[in-house]
Amino acid sequence: MTEDPRPRGSQEPLDTAYDVALLDLDGVVYLGGTAIPGAAEALRKAAAAGMRLAYVTNNAFRTPAAIAALLTGFGAPASPQDVVTSAQAAARLLAERLPAGAPVLVIGGSGLRMALRERGLRPVSTASDQPQAVVQGYSPDVSYSMLAEGGLAVAAGALFVASNGDLTLPSRRGRQPGNGSLIQVVATATGVQPLVAGKPEPPLHRESVLRTGARHPLVVGDRLDTDIEGAHRVGTDSMLVLTGVTGPAEAVAAPPSQRPTYLAEDLTGLLEPHPEISVEDGAFGCRGWTARMRGDQLELDGDGERIDGLRALCAAAWNPDPAAAGSGFQAALQSLER
Repeated sequence: MTEDPRPRGSQEPLDTAYDVALLDLDGVVYLGGTAIPGAAEALRKAAAAGMRLAYVTNNAFRTPAAIAALLTGFGAPASPQDVVTSAQAAARLLAERLPAGAPVLVIGGSGLRMALRERGLRPVSTASDQPQAVVQGYSPDVSYSMLAEGGLAVAAGALFVASNGDLTLPSRRGRQPGNGSLIQVVATATGVQPLVAGKPEPPLHRESVLRTGARHPLVVGDRLDTDIEGAHRVGTDSMLVLTGVTGPAEAVAAPPSQRPTYLAEDLTGLLEPHPEISVEDGAFGCRGWTARMRGDQLELDGDGERIDGLRALCAAAWNPDPAAAGSGFQAALQSLER
């Protein structure tokens, strides 16, 4: 039986339909260190409805305590125990492969070092310390000397692990180089690609489920290639928000492995039921909008909330041929901006 490719509806609000929200941070709760309007209030309401909140981030730079302090400063409910980082997932991955007390060379910041110590591993800084592994995570202070030491250690046979593979980081100024870009320095110099702990790879999701005890989690993110693909890889439902990297055009063009279960403008999508997408005579309807394919073009008619129009468009574009829409949906997207 073929899985229905349409965005799913939910008769009850998502904050009661799921027990834990596994929330990405940058682009979902805040953007470049500035709170996204309405995000903290939505999270407080979701928590009051009984949904547990877990903040799951590919960023390995900050410690859980520092991230929790940032979130509470925005008014979001958070404690260090609610934060799960790719540094923690990388540390577990290493601890499962190395003996207790093994030296690990760190290319990154305090978040990585703390996570390693919590797992009984010993952070070091130079190849002369004969590390058994090298772990690399984003830090604005990553220097050539760090990369050089890491490259020497990997070339000498150390296991190479990356906290995450995000090529870019969202910011108010635009997309900036992320850890996925920086790890290519060592990878190119040594010919060794790292094991990756963060999204979309399964270790971070596994770490999040172990820490929260989630039975029916919902992944919430702004990136198709990390948050949503990561949810697909472990069979978890997901909600895409449009407050970060992914925009409507990318959502419509998403390949099957990156299509979210639900679409929402922002975190208020946790607090609401989600409409069912109707289909009749090849037309896909969502509230006041109707989308259909005509040849290789997507057409959208109607009026109402932008997100409902996008839900209808995605249903038409995703069903049944993932390549059917081609590039012929720009005119339809313009209808959402009327």
